[in-house]
Amino acid sequence: MNRATRNPKVPFVVGANHRSSGLSLRDRLFVEDAMIPAFLKRLSDQGVSEALVLSTCDRVEVQGVHESPHEIASVIIDAFANHGEIDKSDFGEHLYTLYGDVALRHILRVASSLDSQVIGEPQVLGQIKAAHRIARDADNVGSTLESILQDAYNAAKRVRTETSIGERAVSIAAAAVQMARDVQGDLKNCRAVLIGDAEMGEMVATQLLSAGIGNLSVLSDRSPQRSAEVARRLDCHSAPWENLAEEIDKAEILITALGRREYTINADMVRAALANHRRKLIYIIDLALPGDVDPAVNRIDQAFLYDIGDLERVAMEGMNHRENEAGQAKEIIEQALESMSRGRAERAAVPILNRLRGHVEDMRKQTLSDSGDDASKATNLLANRLLHMPSVVLREIAAEESDTELKAMERAIEKLFGLDADTDIDTENKE
Repeated sequence: MNRATRNPKVPFVVGANHRSSGLSLRDRLFVEDAMIPAFLKRLSDQGVSEALVLSTCDRVEVQGVHESPHEIASVIIDAFANHGEIDKSDFGEHLYTLYGDVALRHILRVASSLDSQVIGEPQVLGQIKAAHRIARDADNVGSTLESILQDAYNAAKRVRTETSIGERAVSIAAAAVQMARDVQGDLKNCRAVLIGDAEMGEMVATQLLSAGIGNLSVLSDRSPQRSAEVARRLDCHSAPWENLAEEIDKAEILITALGRREYTINADMVRAALANHRRKLIYIIDLALPGDVDPAVNRIDQAFLYDIGDLERVAMEGMNHRENEAGQAKEIIEQALESMSRGRAERAAVPILNRLRGHVEDMRKQTLSDSGDDASKATNLLANRLLHMPSVVLREIAAEESDTELKAMERAIEKLFGLDADTDIDTENKE
């Protein structure tokens, strides 16, 4: 009987990331969520039926599976060229094409945030899940790709739970929030004041709001309108500049970003504020260069002053910590990859096992028919019929092939049937 054999689907990745390309190229390749279904449809029409598009600041890539991934890569490159209105010759080395286990490792590393500009960032897993949903809704996710993605999610979960790769601040804004928690504990009952309207100050204030700060006010030394504008963006209160001392008195956290080349906050102001504080602690983030806060504030026991240099050191320590944790995370990835490869190999054996079971079942039914109700005769017939073809093949190998081939077949039989190496195999056909 003629049985058609189908090649297994091989994982592939085609795309560009922050290491292979510049931001300008990734901007041109970027595929917005609303455009992804149409992009996938074009790929599907040309034979790429199992794929997703992951389009973020760090990368724009197609992850998928295909029977002939090397051939299909050119289809994806053409799609990127058409989408970005780029001549293919301009891609050069900026696009990568990965296949098989190399592609699998890449997919696992991306999901586990080991391939990001900031190692351990949590957003990337959510971005992959969103890309997965879009592809699934577009009917571009089959069982093979689904299995790979689920394995990637499991690996990412292990990395998160078994390492501390996502801990520690790695940016100045995140470091400022981390230190705020260290000093003040729960932030929901804290009041913060943003002094100045510089971008860095607004970034730190945004992070504090995301961390659950209870109350935030903004004061700009330039104009009330500037205070109101920043407060509107941050969805918080604004206060007039002349109320600076009063606002400081009420706050547990101060963020300054003026850079006036003179001290806006001095030690006497901080002592006065602490005298009015029910919590008796004040945390000051000085983001200005030169600083807005008199260094003498550092000598006040209840005041904790961190300037931009201090925060950079905290962020660098966080980066080093994540780099160290990445080693353990990579081991988890390799374990997951090994498990996936083993599972793939085991699934590859399923078709021949099914054929073998069907063959034995047909033989069993025929034997029962031939033996009537004689159980002893049926078992003898079945055993002899099962051993007949292996006996013939073994004799042929012994007569025609090398001793190495015979030894290899013997080892295979020992393994398949759990025989000891010194067990005699009776291959005589007694039927």
